[in-house]
Amino acid sequence: MVTESAGKTADKPETKLARLRARPGIDHLVRAYNAFTERYGNHFAASITYFSVLSLFPLLLVGFAVLGFVLAGEPSTLASFQEGISEAAPPNLKDLIDTLVDTAIEERGKVGVIGLVTAAYTGLGWMGNLRDALTAQWGHKLESPPFLRGLLVDLLSLLGLGAALAVSFGLSAVGSGLADTLLDLVGLSGSTVARVLLFVVTTALSLGANWLVFLWVIARLPRRQVSVKSAVRGAAAAAVGFEILKLVGTLYLSTVLGGPLGALVGPIVGLLVFANLVSRFLLFITAWTATAKENIVPEPVQPPAPAVIRPVVEVAGRPKPRQALGLVGVGAGLALLWRRRK
Repeated sequence: MVTESAGKTADKPETKLARLRARPGIDHLVRAYNAFTERYGNHFAASITYFSVLSLFPLLLVGFAVLGFVLAGEPSTLASFQEGISEAAPPNLKDLIDTLVDTAIEERGKVGVIGLVTAAYTGLGWMGNLRDALTAQWGHKLESPPFLRGLLVDLLSLLGLGAALAVSFGLSAVGSGLADTLLDLVGLSGSTVARVLLFVVTTALSLGANWLVFLWVIARLPRRQVSVKSAVRGAAAAAVGFEILKLVGTLYLSTVLGGPLGALVGPIVGLLVFANLVSRFLLFITAWTATAKENIVPEPVQPPAPAVIRPVVEVAGRPKPRQALGLVGVGAGLALLWRRRK
């Protein structure tokens, strides 16, 4: 009874899964998930997240250095800037932030050089891990390129991707946070039609920019380039999903940054969560693109191994001492019988 019921309950999930996989879309998602897990998608996403967070600190150093150069000759702007930071920051961090701003202005040259060098190092590590992860999700063998050529290609890819992401986030900011400011400049702040039209236009432009970015990322960033045609649908899905992730990330940060502890820890935790979600999403979309039917390459049938003929020579075993004595005795007895007959 127990065995039969266990067998029936074990067969039900298989039957439901088989029915679900009969649908092309569900079967494609299952293939993508299997490829994502078999090709270490979660591990690569964790590596990309680590370098993303690690790259934040040198970028902050560069930002402080630029801020130092801008505010060095503007004491009134510096005072208003420090006052705004002091009002927004928790009370126990005001002195620390004022010290950081003063240090950034005094040591802006050194901070800028250190920030640029460290940002280049961490950025190249981030780009190298991203390209290896995309290559693995396509099912290609990871091959290390020549050192100098690889560094140059990774640097150009990093600069291009950074500029593209800046455009994408800028369009999203125009469509959300800066919409009122832009409408005030042109005198249409009270027009609902203009607000809706601006949101639609900026969203469409942001989706188009995201599509171009992900099309280039999925098709051209892997170590072995693939056809752009095969990545069109994946890039479209990635563009829509990325906009949703940005919206969710904005809502998450606005919720977390409510108190003093959230203002201190929230941005770091939010960056970790957002970077990991984006990394996993991008790698899963790449696996989904790579497992489409038009991209599946059937493995060639391997010929059977050649037959190896090995002659076997069996050597008869030697008799044991007792057996030898017995044989000798039998031989001697037969000899005596033969002599008597004569």
